[in-house]
Amino acid sequence: MNQGKYVFAQMVEFLDHHKFEDFVAKYGGDKGNRGFTCWNQLSMMLFGQLSNRDSLRDLMTIIEAHKSKAYHLGFGRCINLSTLSKANVNCDYRIFEEFVMHMVNYARRLRVNAEFEVKTEGNIYAFDSSTISLYPAIKRA
Repeated sequence: MNQGKYVFAQMVEFLDHHKFEDFVAKYGGDKGNRGFTCWNQLSMMLFGQLSNRDSLRDLMTIIEAHKSKAYHLGFGRCINLSTLSKANVNCDYRIFEEFVMHMVNYARRLRVNAEFEVKTEGNIYAFDSSTISLYPAIKRA
């Protein structure tokens, strides 16, 4: 039995919840919501992104599989696909846009030192080592 917090819940703790609520109040994001808040929506969408889900249906399938853990993961109560879809359509995107910009600026302030500065007088080269699959391009006769 799990005695501590889930890794996802620990990661979400780093987000500035109070600042997010300021943006929600600024744009009226939670008006008319009955139990499913913008914070719950953000948590679900982050979980989908971090778990590499391909669609909302795929996300809802994995959340349904973890229904008993939904509260502890930060989703609140479990919802259905249509509720999440409607929330994505109706919620003002500026809430999330401003929150992301706030978090980016916060991260920049933390890393404003010269720790990563490259000190060199010559040329700097960068090599990309990513691979490209050629299998789909090969046609067999």
